[in-house]
Amino acid sequence: MKYQLIIIGGGPAGYTAAEVAGKAGLSVLLIEKNNLGGVCLNEGCIPTKTLLYSAKTYDGARHAPKYAVGAADVTFDLPKIIARKGKVVRKLVLGVKGKLAAAGVTVATGEAYVVDKHTVRCGEETYEGEWLLLCTGSETFVPPIAGIADVPYWTHREALDAKELPASLTIVGGGVIGMEFASFFNSLGTEVTVIEMMDEILGGMDRELSAMLRTEYAKRGVKFMLGTKVTGFALADDGQIVTSFETPEGAGETTARRLLMSVGRRPVTRGFGLENLHLATTDRGRLMVDDRMRTSEENVFACGDLTGFSLLAHTAVREAEVAVHAILGKDDRMSYRAIPGVVYTNPEIAGVGETEESAAARGIEYVVKKLPMAYSGRFVAENEGVNGVCKVLLDADGRVVGAHVLGNPASEIITLAGMAIELGLTGEAWKRMVFPHPTVGEIFKEALS
Repeated sequence: MKYQLIIIGGGPAGYTAAEVAGKAGLSVLLIEKNNLGGVCLNEGCIPTKTLLYSAKTYDGARHAPKYAVGAADVTFDLPKIIARKGKVVRKLVLGVKGKLAAAGVTVATGEAYVVDKHTVRCGEETYEGEWLLLCTGSETFVPPIAGIADVPYWTHREALDAKELPASLTIVGGGVIGMEFASFFNSLGTEVTVIEMMDEILGGMDRELSAMLRTEYAKRGVKFMLGTKVTGFALADDGQIVTSFETPEGAGETTARRLLMSVGRRPVTRGFGLENLHLATTDRGRLMVDDRMRTSEENVFACGDLTGFSLLAHTAVREAEVAVHAILGKDDRMSYRAIPGVVYTNPEIAGVGETEESAAARGIEYVVKKLPMAYSGRFVAENEGVNGVCKVLLDADGRVVGAHVLGNPASEIITLAGMAIELGLTGEAWKRMVFPHPTVGEIFKEALS
């Protein structure tokens, strides 16, 4: 069978590209071996945020007296929280299927194998295509630490389906996934220890705000072990998992009922015949693509986690749009100047553009405009006794090059800063925009005043 566009992978990049191309009139085949939606929808972004919202609701109910509201004997039901997560995922997967059907996209279920850039096999079928788009995503990386094969451990996948609350949990990795699960289990009463090899959590986020978030969770009982290298695992006689570690001060051990490995993800590059395309790679072994998502092989494109650039669903969506526009002959280019990063803890932390650390490393002259979130009336009204910070970075020409927020709802307002960066606005120009009052987003205007 022949199609104009064959897409391998049905995650955010794949299903977005399929819908855009289908609506544009291209004949499209999308091949996905698992459920549509990829990791993000089925075992990542959406299910974790569903669990975190339940935990946030529980936190809010427990602290309702701060807002003169009585809520005695607040409880939660973990199996029902997990069941609701599954319901949300199923509903959204059906939504993706509906959108693809409406766009006229053909979906094949199975493992794809690339014979050459115009030929792809799936099961017993062989398909021919004019263009090929690779969107194979990423997978959890579990390092070969001594003893890891001898102990039961969770990745994010198992943690999402936990029907019983562990009394204690060791999380190896203080990145986004690790901190979100630390937030969830801490809210529900689990004793949580986070072990991070770097000297601060959330590498890549604003360091000052990351430290503030860590301090907040330390107050809530989360134990952080920074600058700590895990050296081994063992199973104790009582069933607890023993984690051995090394620090600059010496070696030690910590124990917990459960272990969550959350050290990162890596692009999926094996198992689907990618080697048959002989694509150029970067010095780090990532697929080389240009600003239109074209690989070194004509008519072959790559988007999403496979490129190893961002590993964020919203980045993949935009890359997919750019790739399809290139196929359609439209002038569109991928920009990474303003890719938001969000950690959905409670409070949330979000950032976009340059951090102070990245700006300094790149030799960018900058000034910082910083203000407590308490300068936003809406924030004060809705966050009794909670602190937060807004930080905006301006370059030597006064243009907005970065912005970072600690405090709810950071995830919802960070796009305002992303637009300012992408449009090249100066702080003065952005400040002249009319922000509705009272909103938390006004904090950007206040910080620039």
